[in-house]
Amino acid sequence: MKTLTVAPLCVLVILCLCSGSEASSALDLLRETAVSREGRLPCGGWDCECAFRRQQGCCCAAKPLFDLEEATFMRMVGLWDGLSHLNNQIQEVTAGSRIAFTATMLPRAGCLGPFTSNMSISYQSVSLNQGSGYNPALGTFTAPHAGLYSFSFTAYSRVGDADRLYQKVQLVMNGQVIASSWEDNREDSEDSSTQSVLLQLRRGCQVYVELLSGRQLCGDAQGNNAFSGYMLYPSTEV
Repeated sequence: MKTLTVAPLCVLVILCLCSGSEASSALDLLRETAVSREGRLPCGGWDCECAFRRQQGCCCAAKPLFDLEEATFMRMVGLWDGLSHLNNQIQEVTAGSRIAFTATMLPRAGCLGPFTSNMSISYQSVSLNQGSGYNPALGTFTAPHAGLYSFSFTAYSRVGDADRLYQKVQLVMNGQVIASSWEDNREDSEDSSTQSVLLQLRRGCQVYVELLSGRQLCGDAQGNNAFSGYMLYPSTEV
């Protein structure tokens, strides 16, 4: 019972000394009792010898407070590092969510083609290229980030009454034909078609539209031939 009684008294006296307020007569009595006690003061982890017998101050709490401050600081450093890492991960994922492009062929009265081999179409009139994934010189889109993408292309051609429509274009991903559109008849002098697809792309995958060998696109005076795409949502694949 003696140990349980003196330890709380010691804590009360220490708090009094740390606050700098004037001690009441009751606390003075408690202090005098603690100082006059022979042997080691039963104060648990507190340095009561320092508080009661060597100096008037809070030296007994200085080391625990310093340790607490150091532990708090290191914990804050750890939390900051964790938040920075999480922010980098978020930026890495969401940075690719703003990817979109749309481009059309430059207006021409004549024909594009025919060529002796398949030729990628260069849609050089670019109205949107967010994320800089589309290269107008090559007509190729290179995925800046992995994700699910939507692509569409429009094939338009117009010929004279004495000529025939003879066109075929196809959407290609990394050399693989994904979708195509074609027309081969003498009944129509003007034709247009649009294809749309969804593709799961890895970073660096290339998508483009090509004109097949021997075929041609003619009379596009208003830039109706178009190629566009955008990311629906990113993925964690690289």
